[in-house]
Amino acid sequence: MLIDGASGSGKSSLALALIDRGACLIGDDSLLLEEAGGRLLARPHPETRGMFEIRNLGIVTQPVCDSAPAALLIRLDPDAPRYIETAESWTHQGVAIPLIRLWPGAPVLALRAERALALYGLVP
Repeated sequence: MLIDGASGSGKSSLALALIDRGACLIGDDSLLLEEAGGRLLARPHPETRGMFEIRNLGIVTQPVCDSAPAALLIRLDPDAPRYIETAESWTHQGVAIPLIRLWPGAPVLALRAERALALYGLVP
């Protein structure tokens, strides 16, 4: 999953919680996204590979995955709707993926993101 939002919205905190639950980091703040066989593939940026900023701690070294298909975009948005009937869509390099807006201050945000991936994410 890709995580998007304004500076200070909690992107890294959400990523850290997901990593703690078994996810693998691709990159923090900079990714390479490319179309591959009709899918959007995310790869670490070579200049920032393995660097992960944790607010109040600084930039730490974090193991990364070499690549993964982007199946969902989570946008941390203080104006996220309370209910949705369908996911929005985000397109990059001609490839559309589902977009879900989550309220950044929501409790158990990582669980919500995982549920959004299960409900709306593209199957690899």
